[in-house]
Amino acid sequence: MAYATAADVAVELGRPASSAGEGDQWDAWIARVERSIVRAFRRAGYTLDAQVALGEPTADDVQDVEVAAVIRKIQNPTWGESSYTKSLDDGSITRRRDGNADTDPLSLLDGELAALLPAGRKSVSAFSVMPS
Repeated sequence: MAYATAADVAVELGRPASSAGEGDQWDAWIARVERSIVRAFRRAGYTLDAQVALGEPTADDVQDVEVAAVIRKIQNPTWGESSYTKSLDDGSITRRRDGNADTDPLSLLDGELAALLPAGRKSVSAFSVMPS
C-alpha cells in the first residue's frame, strides 16, 4: 500500500511535477522509501501495514516521512556533497567536500525512523534492559 503519492510531493513543494516523467520518478522514489521503511519494521519484528492499522504509526506519519525523503532528493540530489569558493582579487580557492559515497538522500534519517517505529522497540540495543 502506497502511503504517499507524487501529488503529495507536489503539494509540499508548492509546484506540480514538470512532466509526467518527473511525476513517475517521484512515485518510484516514494516506493523506494517505503521499501526501506518496510525493511526497518521487519528488522524490528513488526509489519508496517499491521502497525499502521493499530495507529502506531499513523498513515499520515508514514506519508510525511516518505514525502520528506523525496523532497530531500529533489532539492539536493548530490546529498553529502558541498562546494565552497572564496575569491580574492584575481584568484580563487575552491574547497569541495564529498560525503559518504553510500549516502542517499532517500535513506531514512534516524529521527524519521525513530518517529515511525513503535515506542517499545525504538531504543532496543545490545545493552538495553526492557521491563516485561
